[in-house]
Amino acid sequence: MTAFAPDSLVLNRKLPLWYQVSQSLRASILGRTPDASLRLPTEEQLAAHYGVSVLTMRQALKELEEEGLISRHRRRGTFIEPGARRSTPRRLLGSIDAIVAQQSGERTTVLGHGAEPVPGELAEYFPDVPEVVAYRRLRRDGESGEPTNWVENAVRPELAASIDPADLERWPMTKVLRDVVGVRISRITDTVEARLADPETAGLLQVPLLSPILHYTGVTYDEDGRVVDVARIRYRGDRFSFTVTVEAH
Repeated sequence: MTAFAPDSLVLNRKLPLWYQVSQSLRASILGRTPDASLRLPTEEQLAAHYGVSVLTMRQALKELEEEGLISRHRRRGTFIEPGARRSTPRRLLGSIDAIVAQQSGERTTVLGHGAEPVPGELAEYFPDVPEVVAYRRLRRDGESGEPTNWVENAVRPELAASIDPADLERWPMTKVLRDVVGVRISRITDTVEARLADPETAGLLQVPLLSPILHYTGVTYDEDGRVVDVARIRYRGDRFSFTVTVEAH
């Protein structure tokens, strides 16, 4: 069994530090390898890893404990709950690590990938390339195996050359682009709207044709302002809700 190793995190001083740390640690917990230890490092070790105070670290751990992802035991330490999984509501608060955390923790199957002409509805995002590499994935609940959402990613071809599809069965595309390919992500623009399930979506998600779904579009930009990825995710309407929190600064 290997020691649990949390991911690295670049802090944004405009957002609450405890929130960013909790989101990053959540993503690490939900995306951990099967042989990773359930025991977390100490509060002091985690605080040093993230570059925050122990008080901030405790607040982040409290958030995860309240969600049922971890349990803390006096004198014994902090442990990941064996059946830990993300709850269905989504809370977004302007953090790349929040996006990664929300997309982690489900069983993911890559349905296929390959180069294709830029779809008409995405032409505005990729005006300088004739084709993109498309990745199609199905996500299932980690316990029941029930399909929860399916996603199509359209990625710039020069970046796709560095993507191992096997990584997409473990990590979200955002994490792969940032931490594996090395893309310096500047922002992600999210759009969520209500739609009706088309035949493909109804079949993949095992819902009735024309039943309500949540359609998420995430457009990822690099530091030069180029679109590097457009994700289109179809969520089962009976399983998800989204809450957006706007912080005053």
